[in-house]
Amino acid sequence: MAFVTSLISLLVALSFFLVFIPCNARLKHDFYKKTCPNVEKIIYNVASQKLLEAPVTAAGALRIFFHDCFVEGCDASVLIASRETNKAERDSEINLSLPGDGYDVFFRAKRALELLCPGIVSCADIMAIATRDLVHLAGGPRWEVAKGRRDGLISKASRVEGNIPQVNQTISQTISLFKSKGLSSLDMVALSGGHTIGFSHCKEFMPRIYRYNKTHDIDPTMNQDFARSLRGSCPKSKKLDPTVVALNDVSTPFVFDNFYYKNLKKGLGLLATDQMLLLDSRTRAYVKRMADAKTAFFKHFVVAMIKLSNIGVKTGKDGEIRRDCGSFNG
Repeated sequence: MAFVTSLISLLVALSFFLVFIPCNARLKHDFYKKTCPNVEKIIYNVASQKLLEAPVTAAGALRIFFHDCFVEGCDASVLIASRETNKAERDSEINLSLPGDGYDVFFRAKRALELLCPGIVSCADIMAIATRDLVHLAGGPRWEVAKGRRDGLISKASRVEGNIPQVNQTISQTISLFKSKGLSSLDMVALSGGHTIGFSHCKEFMPRIYRYNKTHDIDPTMNQDFARSLRGSCPKSKKLDPTVVALNDVSTPFVFDNFYYKNLKKGLGLLATDQMLLLDSRTRAYVKRMADAKTAFFKHFVVAMIKLSNIGVKTGKDGEIRRDCGSFNG
């Protein structure tokens, strides 16, 4: 009887795992076991060295990976450089602010792999693995990355608009966008926690700190002292300095932790879309749960990242394995 009870408990536990940990049967954890067995070690070494040189790399890579997966799927199309005959995703207006250090770590890893395993590892897999490593190196969780993605053959700036969340969207619009990618409201809140590292440009939050509406000069949901301090870095002028940025997490800006959610409870969310997560009844409980326990945040973040990394992947004969992540073969 005890054996039967234990067996039932095990089956229940396994069913929970299978339901809540998404997978893609076309991808495999040991995909490069025979063709490039040291792929993860090589990428890790590149990522750790780059992070030492530029602490903003983790946030940059995470943001670029997110932008890549939301347009055309996780196929490294965001890495393609524009040509005279094609304006690529990378040069769409919303992607112009993607950090160079984030791109650099992917290109470095590709060059290192091409020396040892030429023509084997896709740029799409490199992005998934390197992003995971950088999050972990910054203090975040680690998860196993299934591999076998192939690189996309299309990269057009015209396909970006409408597929990337905007800072002026309502929370309903953002929830709808995530849902269209197969991601839940809980996934959305967990992935938003990526803002625990990184920065935002002045134009993305200035409407909150100047002439918010007819009644309030500053967004009343924002900590007023925090808002006034931002005015020092982002003065009201017709010409903004594009190099000036503000940290997304004022508490621990380079550590991947749950202070992003703790800050929201204090009115220290930088972007309007951040603060909305606490204010809206559909997402408030998730924010509070992740603010109260870093383990809860990490658990939900890992599940959301695995789901994100499975969006629109190309496998088998679809796509290609690029020799250079910045250009199509041919």
